Amino acid sequence: MSGNLASRLYPTRIDIPTDARKEIVVLLNQTLAATSDLKSQVKQAHWNVKGSDFYQLHELFDEIADEIEEFVDMFAERITALGGYAMGTVRMAAENSILPEYPTEILTGMEHVTALAERLGPYAKHLRDAIDTTDDLGDADTADLYTEVSRTIDKRLWFLEAHLQASSTNSNGAPATAKNVDKVGVN
Repeated sequence: MSGNLASRLYPTRIDIPTDARKEIVVLLNQTLAATSDLKSQVKQAHWNVKGSDFYQLHELFDEIADEIEEFVDMFAERITALGGYAMGTVRMAAENSILPEYPTEILTGMEHVTALAERLGPYAKHLRDAIDTTDDLGDADTADLYTEVSRTIDKRLWFLEAHLQASSTNSNGAPATAKNVDKVGVN
């Protein structure tokens, strides 16, 4: 991330110390990049999903993308409210995202569900780490924003993983049931 722009601050009357605001703005810009990237990856799945669960997954992916789009705006506006400069172009997001590139060779619903779950997991961890960091820096409002987003992402990860768990087998190769499930689909 271009350090100059990512940590640039404009004057504000917000009473968070300047050094803390700089650190928070850099973190928020990292999150903005990952959030923008995640939204585009979910749309990639939405557009390209195939198979018997097409309609349900197409709709689910669109709902998730719409929620994430709101988070993009919320993170960018928090950056600017703190006097920062939002690094929000698609190219900036691609360059600075913590997420791996989305696989373009997949088509089936479960492949897309797996790929999205593999991205929501690390993204959720980033959010939880950011909650602690911003709280430690004295910015309860940004910590609250991260908490709000984290709750939604955890819920959506649960929705995705429920698809995977229902279609998985246990370590003995038997279909997963409530009695024999042993962390199905989780590494």
